[in-house]
This record gives sequence, structure tokens and C-alpha cells, in this order.
Amino acid sequence: MSLGLKRVFDFLAALVALLVFAPLLLSIAGWVKLDSPGPVLFRQMRVGKGGKVFAMLKFRTMAVNGHKLLTEHLTENPAARLSWAQFQKLMDDPRLTRAGRILRRLSLDELPQLWNVLCGEMSLVGPRPCLPEQKEFYGEYFVWYTAVRPGLTGLWQVSGRNQLSFTERVWMDVQYVREWSLCGDLKILFRTVGVVLRSEGAF
Repeated sequence: MSLGLKRVFDFLAALVALLVFAPLLLSIAGWVKLDSPGPVLFRQMRVGKGGKVFAMLKFRTMAVNGHKLLTEHLTENPAARLSWAQFQKLMDDPRLTRAGRILRRLSLDELPQLWNVLCGEMSLVGPRPCLPEQKEFYGEYFVWYTAVRPGLTGLWQVSGRNQLSFTERVWMDVQYVREWSLCGDLKILFRTVGVVLRSEGAF
């Protein structure tokens, strides 16, 4: 019953949010289009509930030749390679566009994922969607990750976010699933507002 209520809450909240934020979404779309060549939305395959792969939506924050830029950067910078291996993130990512840096800092690039929530591919709260190649970081704990829908926000985002290693992220995903409750989801949503406003751990 509780999981059913979670889905109903996700659907209604995502629907209302999409309607309320429609002017903002359109404005960001225009900004992304004018700022750099390429599509407005970026679709990336992520692993969802039950191990099913889906296309997660984001506003495009990277140059269209981002993979090449990343490869060159990691080849030329040993410190960056170490950071990438540990966090799967870079503080000064060469792939980011001018608009992308600001959208990332304010977490506005994630707003299109409200559509993923509406469609039932994601939840408002849950483990952060992982890439298929990141399954190895979960090891035996991957079964916990796939037990629920991945979230637009989650325990990882309100506990340090990109300042935490991927190993710490895995432990938080497992903790979230083991201790899940509707009350816990509401607390994470409330904490997310403060984290986003303060741009904590965002880069």
C-alpha cells in the first residue's frame, strides 16, 4: 500500500511541478539552444527498477564533442584521472558549456526528469540513476539499487552529493532502500530544497 501511495504522490507532484515550471522550462530550453550548438535535451541511458534501462532526460549542459574533450583532459591530467576514478565527477569539467555550468550549479538541468517521474521510470526520491557501466561499483549490492525506482533526488544528494565518493553513494543507496518510508521521502524532499538553494556539492 505504501509503495502504491508513493507512486500516486510521484505522479501528482510531477504533474503539478511540470505545469508550474513550464515557463521556466521553456526559458531554459531557449537559453541552452542559443548558448551552444546541439540539442536542448540530453538523453542518457540509465538503469531503473528491476534492472530495466531507460532514457533519463536532462537539459544539455555539455558540448556535443564532450566525450572527446573528457578523454583528452583525463589523458593530460593525472589528478583528474584519479578524481574521475573515485567520484565519477570532475570539479572543473572541460565538457561543460557556459550555460551548463550555471544549470549544474543550480541543479536546473535535472528538471526534465519530472517527465521521467510522470512516466513511472523514476521517483521523486530514490537512489540516483546509475549508468549501465557503473553497476560494477555496486557489486553484490546492485540488487538493492534495482529494488526501487531511481530518484530525482535522494539520500546521496542531501548528504554531500558530489563531495562523496561513489562507494559512499552506494552505501547510501542501500541504506535508503533498507530504511525506506514515506515520511523519510518527505524529509529528503524538504532537505533537497535547502541543498539546492545553497548549491551544496553541486558541480
